Amino acid sequence: MREIPGAEGLPSEPAPHANTWTGRATNRAQWLLSASGAAFLALGIELAVDSSWVSGVVPLLMAVVGCVAAGLLILFGTLAFVHVAVKVDDHALEVRCGHIGLPRRRILLSHVVGAEFAPRVTPRQWGGWGYRWRPDQGMAVVVRRGEAVVLKLGDGRTFTVTVDDAAGAVRAVRDRLRLDPAAGRPSA
Repeated sequence: MREIPGAEGLPSEPAPHANTWTGRATNRAQWLLSASGAAFLALGIELAVDSSWVSGVVPLLMAVVGCVAAGLLILFGTLAFVHVAVKVDDHALEVRCGHIGLPRRRILLSHVVGAEFAPRVTPRQWGGWGYRWRPDQGMAVVVRRGEAVVLKLGDGRTFTVTVDDAAGAVRAVRDRLRLDPAAGRPSA
């Protein structure tokens, strides 16, 4: 940190509330699964280009469309959950999935009543990888097994996201909940 002339009376560090916490989680195994999607897509293209068309147009068209559609769905479904980026700022916790940031979820901290650290969350608990909903557990974004942040929302629901340094995310959320008297919460 460098010295700023004339800043003797100012605090040397920014207020804790001004910081933004960011974290990520990655699942490299999803790249292997996306290879099957690419294979389906390539098969559909190969059928369309090199087919003799002697068996009829309708069966061939159905095979091409089916392979291309399956390939695109598998590719998007796997690449969307290769990694997740989580950001906690003064107003919200934001979760962005994949390389283009979709699907995305933004939860306002004014709707959060608590945050907990979960040391071990597995895809099996949620029925697989990805964006999940279970009536008994709430919603989750699970990209890998491991630690997670569990947000308790004001309407009784929960939102879970697997992320590296989940304990840091929980501290960031709790600090903002404690320091935000405008949100109608008591300061601890």
